[in-house]
Amino acid sequence: MAPEDTSLPLAMVSLILHFSWNWVGLTISDNDQGIQFFSYLSTEMEKNMLCFAFVNMIPFQMDLYMSRAKVYFKQIWTSSSNVVIIYGERDSTLSASFRIWTSQGIQKIWVTTSQFDVTTSKSDFLPELFHGTLAFAHHHAEISGFKNLIQRVNPLKYSDEYLAGLEWMNFNCGVSASMCKTLRNCSSNSSLEWLIAQTFDMAFSDDSYDIYNAVYTMAHVYHEMLLQPMGNQEVHLPNCLKVIFLFDDTHCFLYHSLLEKAHFTNPVGDRVNMNQKEKLQPEYDIFQIWNFPNGLGLKVKIGMFSPYFPHGQQLHLYEDAIEWATGRRQMPPSVCSADCGPGFRKFRQKGMAACCFDCSPCPENEISNDTNVDQCVKCPEDQYANAEHIHCIDKTVSSLTYEDPLGIALTLMALCFTAFTSVVLGIFIKHHDTPLVKANNRNLSYTLLVSLIFCFLCPLLFIGHPNAAKCILQQITFGVVFSVAVSTVLAKTVTVLLAFKVTTPGRRMRFYLIPRASNFIIVICTLIQIILCAIWLGVSPPFIEIDAKSEHSHIIIVCSKGSMIAFHCVLGYHGTLALGSFIVAFLARNLPDTFNEAKLLTFSMLVFFSVWVSFLPAYHSTKGKVMVAVEVFSILASSAGLLGCIFIPKCYIILLRPERNSLKKLREKASS
Repeated sequence: MAPEDTSLPLAMVSLILHFSWNWVGLTISDNDQGIQFFSYLSTEMEKNMLCFAFVNMIPFQMDLYMSRAKVYFKQIWTSSSNVVIIYGERDSTLSASFRIWTSQGIQKIWVTTSQFDVTTSKSDFLPELFHGTLAFAHHHAEISGFKNLIQRVNPLKYSDEYLAGLEWMNFNCGVSASMCKTLRNCSSNSSLEWLIAQTFDMAFSDDSYDIYNAVYTMAHVYHEMLLQPMGNQEVHLPNCLKVIFLFDDTHCFLYHSLLEKAHFTNPVGDRVNMNQKEKLQPEYDIFQIWNFPNGLGLKVKIGMFSPYFPHGQQLHLYEDAIEWATGRRQMPPSVCSADCGPGFRKFRQKGMAACCFDCSPCPENEISNDTNVDQCVKCPEDQYANAEHIHCIDKTVSSLTYEDPLGIALTLMALCFTAFTSVVLGIFIKHHDTPLVKANNRNLSYTLLVSLIFCFLCPLLFIGHPNAAKCILQQITFGVVFSVAVSTVLAKTVTVLLAFKVTTPGRRMRFYLIPRASNFIIVICTLIQIILCAIWLGVSPPFIEIDAKSEHSHIIIVCSKGSMIAFHCVLGYHGTLALGSFIVAFLARNLPDTFNEAKLLTFSMLVFFSVWVSFLPAYHSTKGKVMVAVEVFSILASSAGLLGCIFIPKCYIILLRPERNSLKKLREKASS
């Protein structure tokens, strides 16, 4: 008659999930029914990522149980789980153990069935610690008249063992020692009416309801047999129905077949079907039971579970009833590890249960906006994670522009140096007939100053929002203009060397040889650089690159060099020209140069080398617009080094020491 508890594990797991528990203990009877329940429950637990803190199987044999009673008690007492599932029969060692555990002060939330007597002892009640019992009972309607009958029960009229077991609480009733069945010292007008909302349940228990249905089933079967044409039967109908059958094989077969087919609706409206294949899964009422001193228990229905509703809607709890029964809507937690909130991910250690884990912050640029996630989610390239690693925020698109403070500073530097170089060029043009300007090959000086002006203007191509044409133009302009400037310095050093080594004084040949040689050097050196740049453009030209990784909250748009080999070849060619200029100037440093041109060129090449040798490691160790700023600064610094080392001393003499810029002083210095 009793329905199978196949949906009970699902009902319990639904309740566990509702209260956000994931760490529960399990204690079952060590028999086929308990093992089957454990199999169903563990399957549901695994589906929902729930874990057992422990599993205790209580043997039926008392001697086996007593040998391990302390182990079972310690297991439950020391467990970090606040929830323990109890499943077994009423008359078993597990039932006795359950009463012992609750009486000895184990404060847990017990999840069990209505099979257990959950009434505690009369002492050691701690309401702030004890959270009661959640009991699952088969759902059935209230039997008409049963509640009124129980309310009128008086111990003087009934000497039933069941009533004696209630001890009649505060009725001052006692139980006689004789078989513990007879009640004594009871008030003549005592009744159970005041216990409606307390200890005594006014509805049938599961066992009583099964007996109730069994009686009606037998009645239906007997009724059907009476209607069958039978040859050998005797029917007596005194005050009540009494049927006597002579059960031969035919009667037994008929009785069994009718019993198998029995299906009807009982008086409370529930359907009874004896066909095992058509039996429906039971629905469950969920009760919250609080045990108070003196054996009083408060039983409140807090919800129900129906397997016939859609998934996720099978469990229905009455939140108001839970708050009334417990004093709060939130149940105590029962988890192995605290939840990993947003911004963190679960980190499981080897050998630990799935519910036990540590929390670690999400890696850089990854987020988690939910609790207990296994992996953080990486933000897209155009977004970045906020400080809490909860949200992805859109990155700001930026580049080294004229509105950027760094861009403004570099632009002002470039314009100032350009203006200063123009002033120096104007000074040299204005004083082109002075001995100092003539002695230092004024045509080469003009060429060098003009190339330096373009060198100072070249960084303006690096600043501002890049485009394809600008990316190509900035590198080609940088390569060609710097080649002109450095080759001009090389021509100056060669001019000084030729003036004293190739020709002898007094011959007119040197006045034709030196200008032609210097112009030839500039043209050849610049043409080689142009060829290198053409190869660069043909193989892998510069292009626009979107850099989303250099800065945390910005997308930097920069110009990629394209072929890094070609870029380093251009730089290497500049270094070769500078090295040649340095060597020639170093060889000519002690020649009787009137205005120390060779020494100034040597020092300018030292500055040039220092800047570009420092540029390479700095350039490769930076990213984004800082890398662009490093290149721009190197261009400005190396150009300023050439301007300052070669022309500032001459401008000083021209403007502030004009007496030294005369033919007389020139001859005196040459003769000395």
